[in-house]
Amino acid sequence: MKTILLPTDFSKNSWNAIKYALKFYENSTCTFYLLHVNTLSYAMTKDPLYVDTEDFIENTYTKPSKLQLRKLLKRISQEFPDNKNHHFFTLTDYNFFIDSIRNYVDEKKIDMIIMGTKGATGLKKLIIGSNAADVIKKVKCTILIVPENATFTSLKEIAFPTDYFLTYGVNLLKPLYEIMEVQHSSLGVLHITNQPEKLGFSQQDNKDSLKDYFNNFEVRFYNLTNKNVEDAIECFVQSRDINMIAMVAKNLNYFQQILFHSKIENISYHTNIPFLVMHG
Repeated sequence: MKTILLPTDFSKNSWNAIKYALKFYENSTCTFYLLHVNTLSYAMTKDPLYVDTEDFIENTYTKPSKLQLRKLLKRISQEFPDNKNHHFFTLTDYNFFIDSIRNYVDEKKIDMIIMGTKGATGLKKLIIGSNAADVIKKVKCTILIVPENATFTSLKEIAFPTDYFLTYGVNLLKPLYEIMEVQHSSLGVLHITNQPEKLGFSQQDNKDSLKDYFNNFEVRFYNLTNKNVEDAIECFVQSRDINMIAMVAKNLNYFQQILFHSKIENISYHTNIPFLVMHG
């Protein structure tokens, strides 16, 4: 049984991620934890009238959150009425967002976090929102980022960008393997360089290990030459009709360029292609 954490702020984006999660795991037995985190303002914690006032916290934060979570459960039961394999629990917390996520990942033995994001907002026009970025960088748990316009379709092919410098352990790639197994997906391993170059010995070993690990699936290896990683991925996603991009958090060379930059003028994948991020 999979245990999935669904952080929600009750926005359109978080509802979209919940819908994606329920369809993604439609044929699997899962326990879903719907989590809403309130962060107490600094001003309140400094006001002696409010410090450690449980009644105030309960009435101002906890009760409204619980009410909204009950409404969310009702909406789920109305729109997904027939799945008996899915079990739901609600969680409310007032804490720093990342601390709360970490605590529940440990306490509930979470297998995956699935959360929505709305990119290209604000002055920085980031690829993904700050909460999602923080979870990716600071929480050691597999996370599926569901962009604002993503809708679930069968995962025919998953893109896996890599520079082949990372040694891939069995546990590191297990989430991707399991998804491919359930979804009957193929894998497109994508190596992008500024100019054509031959792989080093360690890179070739890591490429061979990927072949061995995924030998039960259809795997294709691609070498693209492009000075901009994000442009290369955009072209690849469009040409191959990619349904998901999977990455390893430690693979920073690609990771930083794909998710944590602000050059989005010609990039569309950030609004409709989910990102699976795996931690070793």
